[in-house]
Amino acid sequence: MFWKKQASHFDSDAEQRQAKIKELRAALGSLSVRGEKYCDEACLIRYLDARNWNVDKSRKMLKESLKWRATKRPEDIRWPYVSVEAEIGKMYKATFTNREGRTVVVMRPAKQNTSSHERQLQYLIYTLENAVLSLPEGHAKMLLKVLVDLKSAQKLNFVYKENKESMKTMYNHIDPEILPMEFGGKNNVMYNHEDYSKLMTKDDIKTASFWAADVNPVAKVDWVPKVKPQSSLIVAKAS
Repeated sequence: MFWKKQASHFDSDAEQRQAKIKELRAALGSLSVRGEKYCDEACLIRYLDARNWNVDKSRKMLKESLKWRATKRPEDIRWPYVSVEAEIGKMYKATFTNREGRTVVVMRPAKQNTSSHERQLQYLIYTLENAVLSLPEGHAKMLLKVLVDLKSAQKLNFVYKENKESMKTMYNHIDPEILPMEFGGKNNVMYNHEDYSKLMTKDDIKTASFWAADVNPVAKVDWVPKVKPQSSLIVAKAS
């Protein structure tokens, strides 16, 4: 389980921090409309934090991201295009939040190929605030040794359902009353693809609304993505 990253912990005063943000923004030069939207202050802080507040390294990293986004246009991806990836509940945004109200992302690595799982873990752990992983001990050691750098490793918390002391770490982050039983909680909830599709369709509308002005400033977003009904709605029972 993963959740969104908090504000940066840059060890400096607010004035120096703002100076770095301003310097990075200027170093980026002229950006497209979508580039300007993407590069808000929170985004600049993430890239600065990722490169220890080195403006030049942060600029290079962010420029590469902008180049990729201009080519792949991830903001145009809609739920119907990727819904098949969630049919078996291998990765999805949970309906519950952690104790601080942050969004929780659930991954079930056993239900996807290893290379894909490794890439997603690398990205998520690097960009998010914290991660609680319920994995066999051997997998945990492999993850630390092969996939994760030292800075990212500090965000990892390994828990084991059979170990009550270990599970206290999970409960410190998520109330056991709302945590699904499959992760050691008390909530007998099941992943329902149809219900999740409805939630993601609403997210699609919000996403389209945010980027709509880039296509036509006066356009109204009045479409709703269609989700093809699945033959099996409940695909992942809580243990």
